[in-house]
Amino acid sequence: MTFNIKNIFALLFIFIVGTITAQESDTSAGKPQGERILTLNEALKIGIENSEELHSSNARVVSAEARIGEVNADRLPSLTFNASYTRLSEIDPFTINAGPLGSFEISSSIPDNYNLQLSLKQPVFTGFRLSSSSRMAEYNFNAAKEEFTGDEHQLILDIKSAYWGLFKANKIKEVVDENVQQVNAHLTDVKNMFEEGLVTRNDMLKVEVQLAEAKLRQIDADNAVRLSKINLNSIVGLPVNADVQTVDNIELQMQPVKNFEQLLETAYDKRPELRAMDYRVKASETGITAAQSGWYPQLYLFGNYNYARPNQRIFPVQDKFKDTWDVGVQLSFNLWNWNKTGNQTTQAEMQYEQAKDTYKSLKDAVALDISSNYLNLVKARERLSVSESSVEQAQENYKVTNDLFKQGLTLNSELIDAEVALLTARTNHVQSLVDYELAKASLERSIGEMELPE
Repeated sequence: MTFNIKNIFALLFIFIVGTITAQESDTSAGKPQGERILTLNEALKIGIENSEELHSSNARVVSAEARIGEVNADRLPSLTFNASYTRLSEIDPFTINAGPLGSFEISSSIPDNYNLQLSLKQPVFTGFRLSSSSRMAEYNFNAAKEEFTGDEHQLILDIKSAYWGLFKANKIKEVVDENVQQVNAHLTDVKNMFEEGLVTRNDMLKVEVQLAEAKLRQIDADNAVRLSKINLNSIVGLPVNADVQTVDNIELQMQPVKNFEQLLETAYDKRPELRAMDYRVKASETGITAAQSGWYPQLYLFGNYNYARPNQRIFPVQDKFKDTWDVGVQLSFNLWNWNKTGNQTTQAEMQYEQAKDTYKSLKDAVALDISSNYLNLVKARERLSVSESSVEQAQENYKVTNDLFKQGLTLNSELIDAEVALLTARTNHVQSLVDYELAKASLERSIGEMELPE
């Protein structure tokens, strides 16, 4: 077959169009565009940036800060402007009959009334209500900031749990896949021996059953990886079908653990929830003073500027715009309000008592949380050390048993036991690695020393 230039260009055109169409089809189908390897630090950054919970928590901080401005504004002079127009009914003008001198009109009827007023008011003393409200707003703002930090720490712990969960699923899948290969190799050897009459059919059936069980574990491991990816993607805010992967190995940092008393002291000083509750207690205590303000007189300075037509302060009234002003001091004192202030004070005092009780209960819960996570970390360190030795022993045992089996010096069941023991040891080691990382992160969360991503 001969090709001319036109045929070559036609083939090239078909190839390019087909390639572009295939790429567009893949893109429109929503398929993941390649695997993405995330470090733990990257996952934390993405999760913190995309978190709706943190966004909502930060909104509470901004709202609490705005509340400070609102309360402090009440302590400053307020300037208000009022304007009004009133139409009055027609009445006879006010006149005086002077006898022989005739009648004199003293005040004419002006039906159209206009009034413009500018008022300035400055609180001088409000029974400590405004100063107490200002302190309460500041305490609540600081509490909101600490609660935001606590939410941030919890999110970091959740991301770490999901990240190491995917790491564990991947590592267990590797272990299970290798076990399937081992059992396959074992089955091949047994089949050869069966053909030579060196093993019984029952021995071969045992290995086939073991292989079927290994393949079932392989299916479970695959599903665990998929679910772990979905969980991590959901927490960090990535598309659920994103093909993410963790790092291959954990760089263990075996740091010395403080004793329980030191951990508890650190938590009482740094735990965001405790710091937030401490601010809430202070705010509740200040609320008592604010509630008692009704027992004190209220003192204000005021000033008014009036521009009216007619201006009622000018006599005789004229249908003209005239301005006047006034300044003064206003004192008010609530002599009797059916113990409303007393009831408000009682409510504030009980809220203060509840806040103190909540703070004490939270301290007890923190102590219990630290105790549990401290013991888990100690146990995880010990299990990690034991699991490393267990893997080394199981690997050596499998190697020796496999060599002996190939030489016909040990039973088939011995090799099966060695394969199962190696699978168990390696799985336990992966679990121990992840348990240690999670125990360390949980203890950091408990004492309020959760590190933010760099």
